[in-house]
Amino acid sequence: MKRRRSWLGLVIGVAVIGAGVGLSACRVAPREADHAAGFRMVIAEKRLEPTVTMGSREEREAIDRLKGFLGNWTVETIQSNTLAVYAPDAWFNDTLKTVRGATNIQAYFLKTMKNTESLTVQFDDVTRSGDGFYYFRWVMDTRLKSIAKGETLRTLGITLIRFDATGRVVVHQDYWDSTAGLFEHVPILGRGIRAIKARI
Repeated sequence: MKRRRSWLGLVIGVAVIGAGVGLSACRVAPREADHAAGFRMVIAEKRLEPTVTMGSREEREAIDRLKGFLGNWTVETIQSNTLAVYAPDAWFNDTLKTVRGATNIQAYFLKTMKNTESLTVQFDDVTRSGDGFYYFRWVMDTRLKSIAKGETLRTLGITLIRFDATGRVVVHQDYWDSTAGLFEHVPILGRGIRAIKARI
């Protein structure tokens, strides 16, 4: 019986591999999933627009305002400060979702806070690149209401920021390990992700 099962598994495995090879051979051109296309487009668009002057009071205020806002989120701070921090047409991506427009960003932040007990960010460094973009290096502590209850999830990240001439954010792109910060702690899904990481 065991022998029959192992042969059956082998036959099914070969069939699946064969089908995959056959399908890939039928394709005229290799498929490409370009998840960075929207980001590249907005970067090209915003690069042409004026930004805060390096070393200016507006630059310092913009950096401090963003750090203060992201440093310790509450429903109240999101409601009162998001539209002052983000420009009306701001583009935002946190590796989980892409959102366009300050009011939509605010709605997304409020939805996030409904599932979050607390979220604090400690900024370690801020650097400006030659083309007027800023890199904020940070450590985030999150406590979620329904995932990893009672546990503080600490993750590292970098955020790419572009300010407009008044110091409001027009581009916000996070570089963050969302598997460690969220998905690894989801029941069943987390076990699968941890197993895959252990095999690599």
